[in-house]
Amino acid sequence: MKCPFCSNENSRVIDSRPTEEHNAIRRRRQCEACGGRFTTYEKIETIPLMVVKKDETRQLYDRSKIEAGVLLACHKRPISAQDINRLVDAVENEVFNREEKEITTTTIGNLVMDKLKVLDEVAYVRFSSVYREFKDVNTFLQELEKLYKGRKQS
Repeated sequence: MKCPFCSNENSRVIDSRPTEEHNAIRRRRQCEACGGRFTTYEKIETIPLMVVKKDETRQLYDRSKIEAGVLLACHKRPISAQDINRLVDAVENEVFNREEKEITTTTIGNLVMDKLKVLDEVAYVRFSSVYREFKDVNTFLQELEKLYKGRKQS
């Protein structure tokens, strides 16, 4: 494991524990050269999952794409990095718990939107406006009205 600070390849594990979801091992490491501390996560390798895009092309599943979309939606919102990681972990767990070899971007997008709606409504609207490709202001307003009606009924 290369140190992110000095790129030395020698580090020692100073703490190991399972994550809250028990789907990975969190390891605190200390670089033997510079003394910098960093965290790594060890996950079980699963069968490759293919993501079917809207144009029917297929790509290997890439967690970083979900993270990037969520981070963009949560930009300048009062949401901690820990909450964002939990949300992405929850989406990823649901995706892999389906035990399917393929999943559509629509399914992944809907999972993300469901989680964002609970976490932060502004982030939800931001994500859905890009994901659903709102064409005009009326489409945007319709989504806001649905969100508002849902809040009144709760």
